[in-house]
Amino acid sequence: MLWPALCALAYGHLTSDQLTWLLDNFGLTKNVRVEGPVAAQSIAHRPLVDEQGTALVLDLARTGGSGWVLTLFRNGQQPAAATIEGYREEFRDAVRQLGLTLVQVEPPASADEVLTTPAAPDEADSPFGSHWDPAVGELGRLWTRLGLDREAPGEVKAVKLREVMLTPAWPQAPGSLHREAEEFLRNV
Repeated sequence: MLWPALCALAYGHLTSDQLTWLLDNFGLTKNVRVEGPVAAQSIAHRPLVDEQGTALVLDLARTGGSGWVLTLFRNGQQPAAATIEGYREEFRDAVRQLGLTLVQVEPPASADEVLTTPAAPDEADSPFGSHWDPAVGELGRLWTRLGLDREAPGEVKAVKLREVMLTPAWPQAPGSLHREAEEFLRNV
């Protein structure tokens, strides 16, 4: 089974020449990937192997009328960090060169790669709804609840933390968590 190791979502219009450039730039063959998440949206892919010998699949998918998803899939073993960072840079460069708008990169490495909700999310958008989960009483648990690794970059954590602080549930969070959050944000 294929699992995403790195995924970049962008939107914007591509001409046929730009799409051809994108396919050529990444060495993708225009055929649908049949395995892994969202395979039906795949329009081109290619298998590859990183320097550790890890089998990977590079994929381009289309979502909606103007959404584009570049994904580096793994089949089991996680690729080398250098491989992920190299493709992160290549994905971002391609998005920039094509004039697309970057929506998110997963996993994020910087604040501009984090998908955020509108400034005042309603209860449906909040990861907590309208009530604070009493089990989330310290930042370590909050990072986990937000799908972040404890090792995630500080600026990524700060974006997600500020977003949580705008939710209707935040006032119900323990005072100790409020103080811990404020201290964290002061030091980022």
